[in-house]
Amino acid sequence: MRNNTLKNSRHLFSRRLFFITIFVLVSATSWAHPSPNSLVFLDISPDRVKAELQLPLPELELAFGNNITRDPENAVKLYGPQIKEYLKAHIHPYVKKGLPWLVEVVDMRMDKGQPVDNGPLYWEVIVHLVLQPQAGETTRAFNFDYDVIIHQVINHVAFVSVRNDWEAGATGEKPVELGIIRWDMKDNVIYPLAVNLEEGSWWKGCKSMLKLGMHHIREGIDHLLFLLVLLLPAPLLLHGRRWGHSGGTKHSVIHLLKIVTAFTIGHSITLLIGAAGWLKLPAQPIEILIAVSILVSAIHAIYPLFPGKEAYIAAGFGLIHGLAFAAILSNLQTGPGVLALSILSFNLGIELMQLLIIAMIIPWLILLSKTPFYKWFRICGALLAAVAALAWIVERSSGKANFVTELVLEYVQYDVWLVLFIAVVTVIAYGWYRYCENHGCRNSRGASV
Repeated sequence: MRNNTLKNSRHLFSRRLFFITIFVLVSATSWAHPSPNSLVFLDISPDRVKAELQLPLPELELAFGNNITRDPENAVKLYGPQIKEYLKAHIHPYVKKGLPWLVEVVDMRMDKGQPVDNGPLYWEVIVHLVLQPQAGETTRAFNFDYDVIIHQVINHVAFVSVRNDWEAGATGEKPVELGIIRWDMKDNVIYPLAVNLEEGSWWKGCKSMLKLGMHHIREGIDHLLFLLVLLLPAPLLLHGRRWGHSGGTKHSVIHLLKIVTAFTIGHSITLLIGAAGWLKLPAQPIEILIAVSILVSAIHAIYPLFPGKEAYIAAGFGLIHGLAFAAILSNLQTGPGVLALSILSFNLGIELMQLLIIAMIIPWLILLSKTPFYKWFRICGALLAAVAALAWIVERSSGKANFVTELVLEYVQYDVWLVLFIAVVTVIAYGWYRYCENHGCRNSRGASV
């Protein structure tokens, strides 16, 4: 009996020594080459939480098995259903312990992960989930019971961050870290992460989208440049196949309003379609077409290409510009109701900033168009816009910046001074023109100025 007890003790000691040795070796290896950890990004909406998981494939294999690293490019294709079931078994958000939220795996794909501290490249699984709370429960305070990989790989951790929080006005520009989920060595358990977000509101969400729209059009110099250059000949009448003299204030205002309204209608349509996910196009051709739209409007400002049809051109190219706007909202990961409010608020922000900038510039253009100096202002402005458009076309086609686009970005921050410069030039030019009209000024050829 004593011998059996001694044998059991030795056997137990050997097992413990074996596991301790393995743990030390794993820890030592991890110290030499830090293992990649999981990243969890939460997108908080009033009615649901969307999550993106970035799971390193080598660590996932240790917990999931099935030798999924053998063919990493096809891991999702080969083991997708099993990985989904595994994830659903290890993710249980809840407000009340006995009533876990519904967890739906939306999609999965493979990607190359970033090396850790100059370590080797590794594959990772990108997973998108929807966490649906129970009826009447809030998404702003819940427990995130999560032990994917961690339940088997005790030195693995998951970094959890909030990427979008619509009600708090966070729009994904900079994720906010919530906490870390890891194995608690002291209590030998993996505790759920308590998610407690500051109080939000629908008003905060709408206001943040309004600001985002204003900021985007304020920084989107290409969108504004297209519209402003298209407006350059708007105050003028057609004289044969050339731009003639000013049509007067009433003509100018009506024509300008038609163009601005048409552009608004155009980009609003595709903003809705693109943000709702009904149409997805690659970003590069859209950005190139936006630059082409500037080039076309610049040529038209010098030589009439489509006189009297500027509103149709504004609406047509507005459809393209709207797809670029939609790319921002498509990343919000919100529910249908919140998305509708986001589109409305974002578009309102675009329109407010657009109208503000136009209101600052157009009165001076209308006034200047009543003088002979407007011809040279129009041509110079159109030529500068054409150069910028060509530079953008080259940059967006090749993926390499050039000195012209860098120059535009450098000087666009002085846009207020540019408006002030236009105002001063207009006042001087109009004052001089009126003075010459009243006093019969003549140029070197004897013609009235």
